[in-house]
Amino acid sequence: MALFDLPLDELREYRSSSVEPEDFDAFWSKTLQEAREHDLDARFDLVDAGLATVKVYDVTFAGFGGHPVKGWLTLPARVDAPLPLVVEFVGYGGGRGLAHEHLLWASTGRAHFVMDTRGQGSVWGGGGGTPDPVGGAPAHPGFMTRGLDAPENYYYRRVFTDAVRAIEAARSHPLTDAGRTVATGVSQGGGITIAVGALVPDLVAIAPDVPFLCDYPRAATLTDRHPYREIGLYLRTHRGRTEDALRTLSYFDGVHFAARGRAPALFSAALEDQTCPPSTVFAAFNAWAHQDKQIEVYDFNDHEGGGPYQEAAQVRWLRSYA
Repeated sequence: MALFDLPLDELREYRSSSVEPEDFDAFWSKTLQEAREHDLDARFDLVDAGLATVKVYDVTFAGFGGHPVKGWLTLPARVDAPLPLVVEFVGYGGGRGLAHEHLLWASTGRAHFVMDTRGQGSVWGGGGGTPDPVGGAPAHPGFMTRGLDAPENYYYRRVFTDAVRAIEAARSHPLTDAGRTVATGVSQGGGITIAVGALVPDLVAIAPDVPFLCDYPRAATLTDRHPYREIGLYLRTHRGRTEDALRTLSYFDGVHFAARGRAPALFSAALEDQTCPPSTVFAAFNAWAHQDKQIEVYDFNDHEGGGPYQEAAQVRWLRSYA
């Protein structure tokens, strides 16, 4: 697919039409307050993953509703002082996978925590192990319309809350340096990264790669590729509910989290990306509130974006922060 979205010079000026709810901050303050009424109960169990250069911990912590959420914490094998911490969130349909799938960041001498995504982990990679015990209203298969009837019920309310708690859990380990914490992720993981970049006040940097979950009004009408297409297919059946759906989604739009961005940020976008169209990525990047921000642009790539080139860019960039 050749370029299908706005030209690059227009992307750099693009602003989303997504309307921010008046009670956006109150909604998230209440959500996190309710989550913290449950003991974090972070447990770190050392496992034998057959890896000589790293130590791996099987982690369980209490996320949204006190529900148990899984993760991996990976540390260099020889460590005797707290390390900078990279917390990673994974792409749509994936889970935390197997421990040996996540070796990059520990190989740079940092602590690395990867969060399982509740209810996911059955499409690619080594799978996941965190159920989503919350039921919901009728939804299109997938996750984009689960609980779309109200912000309080929406699936990503649970996921974003899990993500904040994941950072708290990772920081609770004695060999991680809470004061040097970075969040990163690709696609859905990038969208989650943007959310925690607003909800966690003291991250030193974030690095969302081709982020998903941004600029819903444009994304839902610009691309017919899944997962955004789930929204249109839901509304095809539930006629006349577009306004209500967009209202719910506005509480989870990366554009509104970006307006509260509190840390230096390295984004990426791919100009042939039909899964997360570049205008939706630039909508979040252009709204990102922190002055220190950069975006890597991959002219002839689809949703794979920069792949290993972006990972290399992140490794270089993070040397200045953690």
